[in-house]
Amino acid sequence: MQGIVIRTLISMLGLFIASRLIPGVWIDGMGNFILAAVLLGLVNAFVRPLMFFFTLPLTVVTLGLFLFVVNAAMFGLVAAMLDNFQVSGFWSALFGAVIVSITSTVASWYIGPDGRFEVFVVRRR
Repeated sequence: MQGIVIRTLISMLGLFIASRLIPGVWIDGMGNFILAAVLLGLVNAFVRPLMFFFTLPLTVVTLGLFLFVVNAAMFGLVAAMLDNFQVSGFWSALFGAVIVSITSTVASWYIGPDGRFEVFVVRRR
């Protein structure tokens, strides 16, 4: 349970950074950041695998680059579900999804599967 809360907070941070850096991404209110992060997690857990499956031939042909479009679609879908979350177009959704992905990836390097802060030190002799 703690891991889910930590990852939701990380998604909130990514959404906050995206709303500050990308001119076409706008989220109003802390409650909407929380709701957008939860919805983004749910959409990525349930809708994204279906989208990935149905677009697999196109993804293979584009050597995986079409996954950026799928991520932008998931970002735009969450924006469409919330009134106070607006994305002004495809490029804003694409760059917003990239920023959220980068933030989540970097933070996940330090968060273990159970939600605790973990750092592995490798000593060579």
